[in-house]
Order: sequence, then structure tokens, then C-alpha cells
Amino acid sequence: MNADSSISARKFDSGRANEYEQQSRIGLAGYDACHELAACVLSATIGAGGKARILAVGAGGGAKEVVTAGGLEPGWTFTAVDPSQAMMDLSITRLDAEGLSARTQIVVGTLADIPSEERFDGATLIGVLHHIPGDAAKLELLGQISERLNPGAPLILAGNRYAYASRPLLLAAWEQRWRMTGSSPEEMKAKLAKILDSADPPQSEEAVADLLAKSGFDTPEPFFSSLFWCAWMSRKQAD
Repeated sequence: MNADSSISARKFDSGRANEYEQQSRIGLAGYDACHELAACVLSATIGAGGKARILAVGAGGGAKEVVTAGGLEPGWTFTAVDPSQAMMDLSITRLDAEGLSARTQIVVGTLADIPSEERFDGATLIGVLHHIPGDAAKLELLGQISERLNPGAPLILAGNRYAYASRPLLLAAWEQRWRMTGSSPEEMKAKLAKILDSADPPQSEEAVADLLAKSGFDTPEPFFSSLFWCAWMSRKQAD
């Protein structure tokens, strides 16, 4: 486990893991819709009704991407990767409950723990990239995913884009999401401060496209947006 993954594992400890999915649904308006559309776009790109191997990176916290895509495509198998044992424990429980354990390989660690010669027909990276500090580490992660995909295979990338301070209206609206759930003004500011302190999103959609291009992916196509959040599909460039 490298330094960045070790930081991530500590960041998503048992305390944060226990509240992850609830907080994610508050922070991301359209949490379920994003995952449902991600599964639909992945299926439409790969082809419905067949077999495929899917790499789910950062799938701790309930493995929503695996559960949703696995329900849509019974012929798909998954490799779920996350550096946090606490977050992956939640995913294992959910996969057991959904009858997907036999179709999912669990890797508590990083992509370095998956042989580079393994090849997948598609991949997801949902809610991860903005937690990776610095462009160099972001490029390394995207490059490791690209290395393990078949040529032309799709990547579903979803997460926050824009420097937070550059979109004051979105930031203010985001804060009000917490008020909708009954948070006090003090709690709202504390939650927002925690988010701002712990994330490093790409600075723009153009920056996302540039990171993907440098990692061997084609121009991304957006299919979902919610305040700072966006989801794209991009294909690995042909060899």
C-alpha cells in the first residue's frame, strides 16, 4: 500500500465508513440516479446481456456500483478494490445480501495488488478522484486503470470537478443540502469545512479531459451532473 492509499485508508476509517452512504446521499443529490445511469451507460457501451469483467476501483462503502450493475447484467463478474478494510467490510455485507459475493473478487488494497497483465472489459471510478491529492497521483491512478483495460473498454468516471471556491453559488447551494436534512448552521459549516479540507478535485471539466487523455483515454462524454459532481464515460484508446 503506497502513501496515498494509506492516507485514504485512514481517512475512511470505521467512524466514517458507518456514515458514508447516508452522507453521500446528502452530499450528492441524485446518488442513486448516478449509479443507475452509470450501470446503464456501461451496459450500453459494452453490450447488454453478455459476459464481461468489470474493475470497480474504490468500491468500499457498500459497493453501490457493483450492486447496481450486477443487478442489471447477471453475466458480469467484478473485481472490487478499496484500500480501507472498514469501507470494504460494508461492501462485503452488501454483496452477501444481494447475492453477488460469488461474482465479486474482493481486493483490500490498491491496483498494484492486481497483476498488471489482467484485463477487464470495463471499469468504474466513482467518488474517488477528488480524494486523490495532486495531479501526479491522479494520473498514476488513471494510468493503472488504463493499463488493465482492453482497448476500447469503457471507464465510468464520476466525482467532483471545479475548484470549490471558484463556484460560490454551487458551494452555497451545497451547504443548504445539509440544512434540508435538519443540520444546524454550526453543523452545516462543520460538514462543509470537512469536505473542503479533505478533497482536491480537478479544477475544471477540461482538466478532467486532460487527465484522461494523458492516461490513454478518449474524449469523455458526460451523462450526469449535480452541482460540483459530474459523471462521464470514456473509452481506453485503441493500441
